[in-house]
Amino acid sequence: MKLQGKSAVITGAASGMGKAMALLFAKEGASVVVADLNQTAVDAVVQEIAEAGGQARGVAANVTKEEDVASMIDVAVRQFGKLDILVNNAGIMDAMTSAESVTDDLWNRVFDVNVTGPMRAIRKALPLMKAQGSGVIINTASVGGLYGSRAGLAYTASKHAVVGMTKNVGFQYGKLGIRCNAIAPGAVATNIGLGGAQPDPFGLEQAMAGMGLQRSEPGNPGDIASVALFLASDDAKFVNGTVVTADGGWTAY
Repeated sequence: MKLQGKSAVITGAASGMGKAMALLFAKEGASVVVADLNQTAVDAVVQEIAEAGGQARGVAANVTKEEDVASMIDVAVRQFGKLDILVNNAGIMDAMTSAESVTDDLWNRVFDVNVTGPMRAIRKALPLMKAQGSGVIINTASVGGLYGSRAGLAYTASKHAVVGMTKNVGFQYGKLGIRCNAIAPGAVATNIGLGGAQPDPFGLEQAMAGMGLQRSEPGNPGDIASVALFLASDDAKFVNGTVVTADGGWTAY
């Protein structure tokens, strides 16, 4: 098993890509802290892991609250004795809202979840990883963080920020035995939605302009979980400070 004896915290782990990561990491031997907003959904994932013979603890955590971020990492250390892997997967969309229509509230909400939450988790995890001389951080970015119009302004800017944060942490802490990488998924069948009941018509039209170039069906959460497993494992020991695109070749055109 690729993660035998490892301890992992995964945010947004009650559904979609985060759930797939939690299940796969546990199957590969990791003890997993399942962190997400909804306690009931968290408990269901923990139960599924336990029934499959894995080890997990659940934490209801809102990544926009620093005390919740600290709590989920404290649980890993208290229950499993250490923190080896941090996956910042929780994220929200922005209803494809264009630059002329974005509000301060939407901008701040997207950045709080997509950027500030991961920053706080990384800030909390780094001293622990430094003390043990090793650690892996994985951030869920997006092809929206590599290109200009895969979503609205706030989401696009937030995922570009995640990419920059990944490269900064990867380079600066690599010499201390800590790797930090990101995954940039393309279209994946999850429940994240567009982030609003009424998408911005102009922004949606612009963001969808290149969808016809996609030559494969949307991926599934397990496709992204497999990439996360690679990055979390020693198979990726020489992979640091970079972004792995997993989009079925969509952006290769």
